[in-house]
Amino acid sequence: MPNLECRMYEPQFPEVDAPVMIQVKHIADMGAYVSLLEYNNIEGMILFSELSRRRIRSISSLIKVGRQEPSMVLRVDRDKGYIDLSKRRVSEEEALTCEDRYNKSKLVHSIMRHAAETLEVDLEPLYERIGWPLYRKYGHAFEAFKLIVTDPDGVLDVLTYEEKEIGPDGQEVTKVVPAVTPEVKDALVKNIRRRMTPQPLKIQADVEMKCFQFDGVLHIKEAMKKAEAAGNADCPVKIKLVAPPLYVLTTQTLDKEQGIAVLTNATKVCAETIEKHKGKLVVKEAARAVSERDDKLFADTIAKLKLAGQEVDGDEDSEEEEDTGMGDVDFTKAGVGTD
Repeated sequence: MPNLECRMYEPQFPEVDAPVMIQVKHIADMGAYVSLLEYNNIEGMILFSELSRRRIRSISSLIKVGRQEPSMVLRVDRDKGYIDLSKRRVSEEEALTCEDRYNKSKLVHSIMRHAAETLEVDLEPLYERIGWPLYRKYGHAFEAFKLIVTDPDGVLDVLTYEEKEIGPDGQEVTKVVPAVTPEVKDALVKNIRRRMTPQPLKIQADVEMKCFQFDGVLHIKEAMKKAEAAGNADCPVKIKLVAPPLYVLTTQTLDKEQGIAVLTNATKVCAETIEKHKGKLVVKEAARAVSERDDKLFADTIAKLKLAGQEVDGDEDSEEEEDTGMGDVDFTKAGVGTD
């Protein structure tokens, strides 16, 4: 069985005054024993006096078994392997930086470990030849892995390592050989592309739009078309009716800032168009990125609104609008499009 245990970084121990991610293992009389997650779970200790700057009223409120959080390295005894840490000396900024680095390192580690497991080789040699050189060259292997998604050859083919062997004359010879074999490269690239290919973000804005002028429905349709025309190939804009007078504008993009900017502009164009016809547009929720959970909640809201509309309407003889992507809505009863 291959050895899949290895620290994430080249140094065996962290530096003093460096923030590290720890997990609390158990609580003793003097403090808490923790494992350093980035350093192959080597043991450290946080004394109770290093938990908080304030007076400690309850240990359990400050530290709990299983919790992961940033701590500051106070002392390192490399000979005995003792590491003393502090929770209270970590600033908010240092904590955020530490968590960000750890999340990136954890992803890199997972990919490296998967490659070692797939190829049935030890993990540490992979780090020595690939992972740690990428940390040195790019500041963090995560940055190199992002480049590998589109240019694996440019990142991996230049890596080499020195290999010693005995020459024909019996003398030890040092050879420089490629660090990445075709098998390792294939395993790494497949997993990196699967795990790190950017996924499009959904950007959404919610607005209320009304127009009580003659042909108000046509004016609203015109405003919707103008909003969609404000999109581009990278950020196509869609607008649809939820329930009068609520509309939702959406786009999908890899660039969050660009998506928000495009959707904000589309909302502005839509407002300007409807206002020319003495209509009104009110932004209920400005353009923002939405998650799958937000999508589900929004879908539930739409379903409730549609159900409420059906129960209130109840008029089977109402004349239906032509399907133009605005939904099956009687705009006359909704108070839109007539004086």
